[in-house]
Order: sequence, then C-alpha cells, then structure tokens
Amino acid sequence: MTDTQGATLPSPAPASDREPLLKVTGLTRHFPIRGGLLRRQTGAVRAVDGIDFTVNAGETLGVVGESGCGKSTMGRLVTRLDEPTGGTIEFEGTDISHLGAGGMRPLRRDIQMIFQDPYSSLNPRHTVGTIVSAPFKLQGVHPEGGVKKAVQDLLELCGLSPEHYNRYPHEFSGGQRQRIGIARALALKPKMVIADEPVSALDVSIQAQVVNLLDDLQQELGLTYLIIAHDLSVVRHVSDRVAVMYLGKIVEIADRDSLYRTPMHPYTNALMSAVPVPDPRRRQRGGRERILLTGDVPSPINPPSGCRFRTRCWKAQEVCASQEPPLTALATGHQVACHFPERSEGNDQAQP
Repeated sequence: MTDTQGATLPSPAPASDREPLLKVTGLTRHFPIRGGLLRRQTGAVRAVDGIDFTVNAGETLGVVGESGCGKSTMGRLVTRLDEPTGGTIEFEGTDISHLGAGGMRPLRRDIQMIFQDPYSSLNPRHTVGTIVSAPFKLQGVHPEGGVKKAVQDLLELCGLSPEHYNRYPHEFSGGQRQRIGIARALALKPKMVIADEPVSALDVSIQAQVVNLLDDLQQELGLTYLIIAHDLSVVRHVSDRVAVMYLGKIVEIADRDSLYRTPMHPYTNALMSAVPVPDPRRRQRGGRERILLTGDVPSPINPPSGCRFRTRCWKAQEVCASQEPPLTALATGHQVACHFPERSEGNDQAQP
C-alpha cells in the first residue's frame, strides 16, 4: 500500500509505561472433526494451538501471518464470539475465558470488534441510524441528547455526514460502509477494539483513508487496538508491536521497528522479503534478498512435530523435529520461537 509506505511513522510509546489491558495465556481452539454413522470425533483442526501475548493499554498490537494461520479465530476468541478450547483470556485482570452471555454483557461495552467485510457485516434491511444505535438499545444506554444525536455525532466523527442517518447500506461505497462499522464499534466508548482485516476488502485507494481514521480515533479517544491483517505495510503503519503467526502458533513478537529492521525468525524473514520494493536499485544496493519458501503450509489437522515451520525452513535440523521451540526473549521486548534464530550480528538478510 503505497500511501502508507511513504508516510512518516510515529515512534511507539515504551511498553513499560503502560499497563496490560489484555493478557492471553495458552489460548487454544480446536474444531472437532466428526465422521462415521455415530458422528464420533475422528480428529480436530488446531486453528489456535497455545498462544501467549499481552496488549497494553493505549497501544496497538498487529497480528500478521498467512491465510489460515488462525488470526481471525484468535480475534473471535478474544472478543468471546467463540468459545476457547483451553487457556485463559484476562481483560483488566478479570478472567473472561468461559463467561456466559450474561457475564459478558457488561464487558461488551469495553471490547468491540470491526469485521472484515463491510458488505456482509451490515444488515441491508436496516438504516444506518438503526445499525449504529443498536449497541445503545442492547445495553440499555440512554446517551445525553438522545440516541439520534449520539449516532449523528458518531457518523461525523468517522468522516460521514449526519444526514446519512436515514440511508441504507447499499447506498454507500465499501469505504463508507466500513466507516459505519467503525462508528457502530465506537458507540459505547470501548476501551479495546479488535479489527479483523479492517481494510483488506477495500480498494487500495481507500485503504489509507481508513487506516488513518483508525489512527486518528486512537489518539483522540485513547483506544487500544488489536489489528489482524496480512498486509505488512498496513501493520507497520499502525502498530506499536507486531506478532507473527504461523499454523496456530505465535513465532515472533517484537516492537515494530525491531521486527522490520532485524527479524529473527526465518518465517518472518521470508515474509519481509516478499514485500515489494518500488525502487529495484534499492534491492541491488544490499536490500533484503527474496526468500522463496518451498512446499505448502501443513494441515492444521496434523501439524508437523516440533517446530511447525521446519518443513519449509532452510535452517531446519534434527532438534527442530523433536523439540518444539518455546517463545523466548532474545532481546529487550523481542520474543522468538526458533532453535536457530537469525541474529542481527553478521546477518545480511536482517538488514533493511
């Protein structure tokens, strides 16, 4: 995304200055596979298979990875739209891992979600006013000045006209629909917003506008973001820290600048090498060489033993098949799950 690549990136605030808002420990989600006449379970899809991370108040954690790695499932688990198989999810110190609908109702004000597809996430039979005001009615909130004024203020905050109140979703473009979805997510003034591929369904010319809107809203409202995306340019523009997922596991977590400057996991290196370079001469002057991975992503039904990336890794050895590498801190704020991580010293591929 060229609009975001050329933008000046603000320096992320030190993580130590913030308090953890969300803490995830050992989170798993296995979808059962049933077969036979009695519909017995014959296996399971390990969509999310034991991940640990924290999101600090006021920061943005970006999550990247290939399609099918479990990013969206993780987002649905954190918002409790899906029930985890195991692990714990703590929000402001409260364990919400297995809260029922009644227990989650008060917390719905604080945790909201922006969905990937603005075309299917809005009811075509409802007006914009009805869609954005739905959280007020569900939570029994009566905003000062009335619901209509509150909705119109939200629309204006998200770059839409208050006159759009009585229009229907089909009258808007994809970017405008996503702004409606953002307005709905912000209705109850949440503390945390999970955005699942918020710009992937939009035209490239509009993506930068929506990304900048999210950035402006965070600064204005003090929001905390968990942004799931596969576009490395988008993640670099909006994130303070970045987590890289592969086949249900987090393989690397670091602050944005460290991850993009000196990626330590071979998979992260391969992802970074796939980012297009507008100027071919930059690559010739010692830029990161393209790394072509061989083979396909293994099935989450039967993932490889040990390190899950070993079947496509050029550094794999015997220990990679027998022992799963733990997510270990190799530098300040830089965690990597690899037996043979890339090092910044003497590593040509880790240089920008």
